[in-house]
Amino acid sequence: MKKINIKNFKKTLSKFATGITVICVIKDEKIFGKTINSFSSLSLDPPLILFSISNKSSNFRTYFGSKFLSINILSNKQKNLSNHFSKNNPSSSKVDFIKGKNNISLINKCLANLECKLIDKIKKGDHTIFICKVLNVKYNDNLKPLYYYNSKYY
Repeated sequence: MKKINIKNFKKTLSKFATGITVICVIKDEKIFGKTINSFSSLSLDPPLILFSISNKSSNFRTYFGSKFLSINILSNKQKNLSNHFSKNNPSSSKVDFIKGKNNISLINKCLANLECKLIDKIKKGDHTIFICKVLNVKYNDNLKPLYYYNSKYY
């Protein structure tokens, strides 16, 4: 066993393969997106998911104050979107969006999309956990997932 520090902790967690999502919210008619891999189902009944964002992340307050959002599960053809939305304050102007219900923007041609209502936020450590009720879903059985393992995309 190794002593815990940030470097060893991150290296250890990189051994867990995760899917890649982009979380989108709208504020003042502008779409904000952020790449997130800390996404998980929480409950089947009611349908709940959770994800976390660093409290120091760009546009954190925009996500914190949102009522509705979309979870866009990326396909292996959307690595460019993952890289784009992992930057600070990325533009959404050239991204192909479709409209969902409740004025939620969904990224087109994803492996799956979830329309969600934010129901709770829990601050822990340097992140905030967002808990959302899933309202609507869309998925494509013909695509393959984009996932991240050992600090690389697959």
